[in-house]
Amino acid sequence: MRTGIANLPLHSGKAPRWLFERMTRLAREIVIIIVQEFGPEEVLKRLSVPFWFQAFGCVLGFDWHSSGVTTTVCGAVKEGIKGIEKDLGFFAAGGKGGASRKTPSEIEGRGDHLSINPSNLIYASRMSAKVDSSALQDGYQLYHHAFFFTKDGKWTVVQQGMNEINKYARRYHWLGQGVKDFVCEPHSAVCCDSKGDVLNMVSCESDKARTVSAELSRERPETLLKEIKKLQTLDMPKRHHTSAKDINPDRLYKIFLSTYERQPENFERLLGMEGVGPKTIRALSLISELVYGAKASHQDPVRYSFAHGGKDGYPYPVDRETYDESIEFLRKAVNQARLGVTEKVKIFQGLDRHWKTST
Repeated sequence: MRTGIANLPLHSGKAPRWLFERMTRLAREIVIIIVQEFGPEEVLKRLSVPFWFQAFGCVLGFDWHSSGVTTTVCGAVKEGIKGIEKDLGFFAAGGKGGASRKTPSEIEGRGDHLSINPSNLIYASRMSAKVDSSALQDGYQLYHHAFFFTKDGKWTVVQQGMNEINKYARRYHWLGQGVKDFVCEPHSAVCCDSKGDVLNMVSCESDKARTVSAELSRERPETLLKEIKKLQTLDMPKRHHTSAKDINPDRLYKIFLSTYERQPENFERLLGMEGVGPKTIRALSLISELVYGAKASHQDPVRYSFAHGGKDGYPYPVDRETYDESIEFLRKAVNQARLGVTEKVKIFQGLDRHWKTST
C-alpha cells in the first residue's frame, strides 16, 4: 500500500559533507538497533510512515521542513548500511536523478542474498513509479526513487516529485506488504499541505474508467486517434480538470499500435507497458469518460497535512498518538545506539524542538 504523501518546500541545496557523514553514521546505528530489536521488516514499516520519516530526519540533523530531507535521509540510510546489508538482511537501491535509474540493476545485484526472485522486486519498483507518475497525475514529476527491501522480498518505496509551478515537492511512501492491487487504492494515508485538481486513476471511484481504458487500449490505433481528434475540438467546461489540448495524436500512434498488438488484459498490464505514460493514460481516460461515460476520479488522495496531521485541525486533526509514538520509538533507538552522551542530548533536544514546532 502507498502509506503516505508529504508536501515539502523545494530545497535547492544539499547537506554539507561533514553533516552527511554524521547522518550516515547515525542512520547506520539506528537501523542496526531496529533490526536487532524488531527485525528488518520494522525498518521498512517505519520508513513508510511520513510522521516517523520526518522525525528520523530530525534525529539525523537535517532541516525537516524542506524537500532535501527526503533525498538526504534515504541517501544516509543507503550509505550507512553499506558493507553490512547481508548481515542485516536489509538492502537499499536507487536514489536521486540518475541513481534512481540504477534501481533495477542494484536489486538484481543483490539476487544472491535473496530468498525470492529479484524480478518481483524490480516489478514493484517499476510499478510504484509508474503509478505515481502516470496513473496519479498530480503535477509532481518524479526525480527521486529509493527502494528498500529485505532478503525475503518485503519492500518499501520512498519517492519524490517536484512541481515547478507551486515550488513544492511531494513525497510518496509505499509499503509492499499491504499492496493487493497496484492500481486500486494502493495507499492507506496521504500527507499534503494542500489539495489540487488531479487525475486519480488509482481511486476506487475510477474502477470503471480503468476497465474501459484497458478495453480501449485493445482497439485499433486508428479508432482511438479518431476519437482523440474529436475531443480536441470540444470546448470543455471549466469544471473539467482534464484536457486533450496538449496531446499529439500522431505521437500516440506507435503506443496504441503496441497496446493493440499486445492486448493488455487489464489496467495494471496496460500501465506496466513500456512507452505508456501520462498522456496515454490521460487520452484513454478522456475517451472513457466523454464517449463511454466511465468517469475517472479527480480527487487528490490527501488524508493528512504535512508531517503530522495538520495544525489547528486543518485539513484533519493532528494524529497525536501516532506522532508521539514515532518520537518515543526514536528516543528509545537513540538511547540504545553506540553514541556519546553529548551527542544523544543534542539529538533529544532536536526532537523536542521538532515536536513543539509540529504540534
